[in-house]
Amino acid sequence: MKKLFGAFFMVFMIALSADAYQVLSSRELGQRDAKNQNVVVKCTTDTGKISNQTCALRRYAKCTGEGNAKKCSGWQPWTDLKTPGKQYADWKTAASSCCRMMGLR
Repeated sequence: MKKLFGAFFMVFMIALSADAYQVLSSRELGQRDAKNQNVVVKCTTDTGKISNQTCALRRYAKCTGEGNAKKCSGWQPWTDLKTPGKQYADWKTAASSCCRMMGLR
């Protein structure tokens, strides 16, 4: 019985600490000299309700050339537009950080 309770408690704690957000939009823009990807998420409250607070995330790729000769230097790290000085390896980490800064998840 103690093992069952312990397992339930661990699952419950993981669920409480999990990041939860709703993706509103995700798109890639740009064609010629530069491209960017944008993701907008809505954060959730501690009780799991969707809040009105959003996080806008973006990353860029610098490209040169046109058509088949087009070369891109690779994607830059993701940034949160509210705190552009911080960089993240993926948009999910950026979304989690942004929501936590607002006291949400």
